[in-house]
Amino acid sequence: MKYQFFTLLITALLMASCQNNPSTENTDQSAQAVMPANGLSEAEVTAGWRLLFDGTTLGGWRGYNRTDLPQNGWSVQNGELVIAATPKQKPADFGGDLITAEKLGNFEFSIDFLLSDSANSGILYFVMEEKDSAIWHNAPEFQLIDNDVWANMDPNFSMDTHRTGDNYDMEAGTGCAMKPIGEWNTAKIVHNNGKVEHWLNGSKCLEYEVGSAKWKEQLAKSKFKGYPQYGLTKQGHIGLQDHGHEVRFRNIKVRNI
Repeated sequence: MKYQFFTLLITALLMASCQNNPSTENTDQSAQAVMPANGLSEAEVTAGWRLLFDGTTLGGWRGYNRTDLPQNGWSVQNGELVIAATPKQKPADFGGDLITAEKLGNFEFSIDFLLSDSANSGILYFVMEEKDSAIWHNAPEFQLIDNDVWANMDPNFSMDTHRTGDNYDMEAGTGCAMKPIGEWNTAKIVHNNGKVEHWLNGSKCLEYEVGSAKWKEQLAKSKFKGYPQYGLTKQGHIGLQDHGHEVRFRNIKVRNI
């Protein structure tokens, strides 16, 4: 009887101890601070990251080939940078592509994006502004698109090099796992002395080197073959494309490398 009593007493004490001292896993989870949108952790600040969007204003951005912002189309809603879907009767000053006011050389760029149903857009980099020129004439593009809808829209259109994460019309990515439409995804672009990487949701989709034999071969087969300055600038703007569909962005940040 004494043995059973002491056994029950020890068991009760151990159970009480577990309740008063949660497991390391639970403690770690509760201690992890949830980062608010459009914020930086101490580790990111130490690593040199800085925000390109503060969640309230469009400071640091302007329209492509203009000194100001478009008066319509782009807006800030609930801490998100939003391009609205193009209305049927499009105003003369509606939308247009946005670019960063600053130019970047070697950089690591990260952005969260949320696509609406059937959306098509892109993140452009190495942007050079040229009079009477579209932004895509010289800037590579990290494709953003509703893969499933566009794959079934035209049976004669190949989605190869046109899926989310691809180097648009140049190279198809591998392992670019996009979350379902309506969920947030994270894109990352890294450029270091001509070497470029595309990342999607933490996985590297592709890498290429500007000016390499492979790159020149891809360029010759692409829609950019008639644009001699395509992808060749060492410093350029980052651009967000207005393609007529609603897209939302947040947590836009960059660090120089």
